[in-house]
Amino acid sequence: MVRVRKFHIQNFGCRATQADGAALEGLLQGRGLSAGASSKDADLVILNTCTVTATADDDLRKSVNRLRRENPGARILVTGCYAQRAPEEIAALDGVTWVVGNSHKTQIAEIVFDTEYHSQIHIGEIGAQDGFLSAPVTEALGGRTRPNLKIQDGCSNVCSFCIIPAVRGKSRSMALEEVVARVRHLAAHYREIVLTGINLGRWGRERGFESGRGALRLAGLLRILLAETEASLFRLSSVEPMDFSDELLALMAAEPRIAKHVHAPLQSGSDSVLKRMKRKYRTRHYEDRIRRAKALMPDAAFGADVMTGFPGETEEEFRETVAFVESLPLTYLHVFTYSERPGTPAAELGQVPWQVRKERTRVLRALGEAKNAEFRRRMLGRPLRAVTLDNGTALTENYLQVELTGARPANELITVTTDALTAQGLREAGVFPILQTAR
Repeated sequence: MVRVRKFHIQNFGCRATQADGAALEGLLQGRGLSAGASSKDADLVILNTCTVTATADDDLRKSVNRLRRENPGARILVTGCYAQRAPEEIAALDGVTWVVGNSHKTQIAEIVFDTEYHSQIHIGEIGAQDGFLSAPVTEALGGRTRPNLKIQDGCSNVCSFCIIPAVRGKSRSMALEEVVARVRHLAAHYREIVLTGINLGRWGRERGFESGRGALRLAGLLRILLAETEASLFRLSSVEPMDFSDELLALMAAEPRIAKHVHAPLQSGSDSVLKRMKRKYRTRHYEDRIRRAKALMPDAAFGADVMTGFPGETEEEFRETVAFVESLPLTYLHVFTYSERPGTPAAELGQVPWQVRKERTRVLRALGEAKNAEFRRRMLGRPLRAVTLDNGTALTENYLQVELTGARPANELITVTTDALTAQGLREAGVFPILQTAR
């Protein structure tokens, strides 16, 4: 048996990866290990990886090298999406003891402790997975006051640029009663709960899923959570545009316990690029969903993921994206530079020069910053509902960061007004009793 007393988990990437890390923490603590705040004094360091971009892969390699210098006696276990995609590549890195794909994540405790798991690489067919790791990301990982609860994993789409289905598997959902139970537990401790997933809008929609209460989609799940839990505020993470149904948008608009925050990945504002990406909508569909949401929730946050430099993207197609983004009431952008992912169809297409990609990213990020500044100016002086964080700020339900002028405990639901813009958010002018509509 390997002598391991203290472990440390470093998560890379999205909220779903963070939720996996929280679940792993629980598994290892259940075997008697203690979680360390730093990798420098841990016997076991788990690197829970992302592989969406080449930069994410490079971050992992740099972390392995750093760990070998800072803590040469530690055993390093690499897991997550990069481990699932390229296990041999990671196993070749000096200092890596184990490589464990997403397919074997639930077996990490056994791999670390049991002598029968003697091999370095543990990988299997991810498409055969029916369940998934999930635990709410709470204060156990970094002092969080807004726990992320992963209720869906995997993706059954076939976007030509995306490696996620190959490393996360098909779409699958957490059972309804388990979602309810976990939310009830979190609601006793936290004011805001973030529901997240790899493709959150597909919750409950895979073949064979049984809720026990008839056919349910995301809106139906939310109605049950609102009726059967005491959660003060729910926030939805990213939802594909066509999964923002009329029913879901109407519920978000009418229900004060759901944050007025719509994040819908766009990827491109050019129909020809969307077609090459194999996205399931066109710009007219996306615009319809955003304008419908805006009509129902005029002061909501509207965010979009946009990719620059997709293979074959011409200057005209990029200008179409810029013009489309300019025309929409978006309040912030997450702009990504296209990165080739081995094994995806897009990687075989003609690539846009790297400098062109970077310049297009710069242009779109500047546009996103301008839109966000305009939105923040519009919110000045308005009473905004927010949850206090542990760093002297608060996050409003419409996704604005407010710099608080006085000390306040974290994890409070407040109403705040603002009087000035800061570099990234707003400055508090006053804090008042919470609005009567909030619990």
